[in-house]
Order: sequence, then C-alpha cells, then structure tokens
Amino acid sequence: MASGGDDPAPAEMVRHLPLTVPPDPSRVVLRPFTPADNPFADTPAHRSRVAEVVDRVLALPEPALEARLERVVASLADRHDDVALVLDRRCHDVIAPNGGPPLSAAQARLVGAYFTEEYSLEAAALFNPSIVPHPDQSAVPAGATRIVLSQRGVGEGHVSSITFRTGLVAPDGNVTLDPVSPRTISPRIEALPGAAPDDPGTRLFYGDAADLSAVVIFPVTLRQRHGVEDLRLTLFTEDDGTQSYIGTYTAFSGEAIRQELLRTRHFASIELSVLQGPLAATKGMALFPRRIGGYYAMLGRQDHENIWLLRSNDLYRWDHGAVIVRPRWPWEFVQIGNCGAPIELDEGWLAVTHGVGPVRNYCLGACLLDKRDPSRLLARTSEPLIAPETSSRGGYVPNVVYSCGALAAGRRLVLPYGVADSFTAFAVIDIDRLLAAMD
Repeated sequence: MASGGDDPAPAEMVRHLPLTVPPDPSRVVLRPFTPADNPFADTPAHRSRVAEVVDRVLALPEPALEARLERVVASLADRHDDVALVLDRRCHDVIAPNGGPPLSAAQARLVGAYFTEEYSLEAAALFNPSIVPHPDQSAVPAGATRIVLSQRGVGEGHVSSITFRTGLVAPDGNVTLDPVSPRTISPRIEALPGAAPDDPGTRLFYGDAADLSAVVIFPVTLRQRHGVEDLRLTLFTEDDGTQSYIGTYTAFSGEAIRQELLRTRHFASIELSVLQGPLAATKGMALFPRRIGGYYAMLGRQDHENIWLLRSNDLYRWDHGAVIVRPRWPWEFVQIGNCGAPIELDEGWLAVTHGVGPVRNYCLGACLLDKRDPSRLLARTSEPLIAPETSSRGGYVPNVVYSCGALAAGRRLVLPYGVADSFTAFAVIDIDRLLAAMD
C-alpha cells in the first residue's frame, strides 16, 4: 500500500526488481584537505596554517620523518592505488602556487599526506540514480545492454559526490550489477577556462578507468564545496553522429546552487563546467539526447513548480524557456519536475516526472511530449507510477522516491530510483501499457 493516499500504477505495468544498492561506508577516496586559517590571527602578516604545517614537517629530524612517512603510506596502501603519486601531486598543488622552500622527496610526500584526507563517499546514503548505455558494448548477449549507473553518494557533512556502477540490462529488463571496485581513483585535477577568472571549470583525469566503478566525482571547486548532486546523464548524439556523455548536476557552495555540466567520451577524463544564463541558477535541468530543430533543448523546473522547456544554440548558456507542464493531479499539487533526460520513442519524447503532494510525498510519473515540438504536451499519467511504500518510506528523507534518469530497453523502461534519500531500487515499466494509461 502506498502512503499519502496515492494509488501507484497496476502491478502488471510496473515490475519492481529484487535488487537494491545500499550505501557502503567502506568505499573511500583520497581527496584534497586544507585546514581553515586561524580566525583570531591578530596581524595581517600572520602566516597561513598551511605554511605552519609545512614548517613543522620540515623541522622533523630525518629518521622521524622517514618513520612517519612509512607508517602513513603503509596505512593507505591496502585501500588505494598509486599512493605515492597522489601524495606527491598534492604537495605540488599546495606548494607550487605560493612557492616555498626546497623539499626532499620524503618531505614532499609527507607534506602531501598532511593535506590529503580519506573521505567515505557513501557513509550516509546512496540514491538519485541515472542510467545510460556503457561506452563498450562488445561481447554483450543479443538483446542486452551494458550500462553505466550514476548515483549520488552522501558522506561526512552531508557532502555529495557522484559514484558509478556498471552492469547489464537483460532483454526482459532484469538488471544485474557488476562487483564494485574495492578501490577508487583519486583523479588528477586541472583547471579549465571558466565564466570568470575566479570561476574556472575543471578537468579530471582517471587514467584508463578500465573499471568505471572506480571513478568518483567529488567537489573540487568553491562553488561545489558542499556537494555535487543529482547527475542527470545522457548519451548525446550530435547531428554528425558523434557521441559523448553529457550530464547536468547541481553544484552547492553552501550558500548558493547552480547547474553545471559534465562532459566526457569514455570517462577517462571528465570536464566539469558552469552553465551560464538566468535559467541555470536552479536545480533539475536535463538535456535532450540530440538537438531539436538545430537547437540544444533542456527540461527544467526554473520556477520550482512547473516543468519548463529551454532552448539554446549554446550548450553552456541558457537564457530562454517557457512552462510546458503544470501540476494537475493531487499527487503533484505542490510541484512537478522532470527526472532525467527525455527518452525518444516513435510516439514522442517520454519524460519521467516527479510530483510532490501532501505530507511532502515525492512520487514518480511520466508525460509524453511531441517529437518535433516538445513544447506540446501529448499525454501524462494521472496516477503515480511509483509512490512511497509503507514498508520503505522511512529513511534520511522519508516519503520520497526520486530518479535522475531511465533507459529504454526495447519496449521496456528500466527505471532506477532513490528511496527515502537513502538507497537505490529498480523498476521495469511496460512502455505500451504506460502510454495506454496516460490521459
């Protein structure tokens, strides 16, 4: 039975898979750490805490320094690859911008260790997934699809990162996930030209990234420092047939939110850039998987209540849009929004939606937009496809089911979704029955 008085879709339309993905607190990544400066410094010439820590390391006698470094490296070697490289790189990031004294190899590595931390990516929750075809579809059984699943992991301080899993969707829609990598990759980080000199983009390098579950995207800029949230990933095809993975996500600084864009070909390197324009200072934007009428197109919820259609000839700037779907049914009276990139069918663009109803219940539904003119709403679900269930409505945020993207496998919709902002579950929806049930 669903809570809140919402009747979910009939069981024959929606099949819930016996598969869930809970958070795993043992999954950690090495990421940069910088101690805050002393707020009680009494003179402008007071030295930074970074400089003070470096001086303390340099003052260690060589035997003590070597012993400390050996213990640090040993403590990390069974949980991370390329520990020495990560620590050396971190030292360079800390010292190079401001110059500094010459360091021995051991001093540099230990300095790097003092400005590095282990971060548990999923200590609190793992939810709000999206799903796309994997870049490698070789040796896949007939009718099946190898997949990449992105998820939002929440760790210490309610800081969100993006993690990935791989797996297979069978011809009948069943999903199996590959074992997760026991180790994550700490990427090399490079600044890109941004919207302003103090607002650069970022390129993350992951090497060959043979196992995509080792790839992690954690906050690396000031505008992201409190979270990289809710990646809505799509496999985008340009007019000339070239493809890349593009995803929108919410960057949270602690004071403000905005939409940023992820772009990659094979996940070996990933570019993160800010979206500009008055319609990008919000949440929930999702890119159509191809241009429409020569323009890029997005769905969004710019007014926090309705679904908007946005168009632009510049992927990185969004100035124009209009409302195309408004709340209509009781389970969406508070707000309605999209749940990921629209899916192209012969009948039109299928968009999974979320609605917020009484007691702040989040439910999932769907709508169908015209293929040539997606500003035209053709049909929508009058009842939720998935609603919070009594047996699983509790969690970090109760009474919530939510998704950041689905995948069409033949005439089945594979829909991963977050439950109570705590873990990920999966459903398979018969597309023909779904369309027939729409009003």
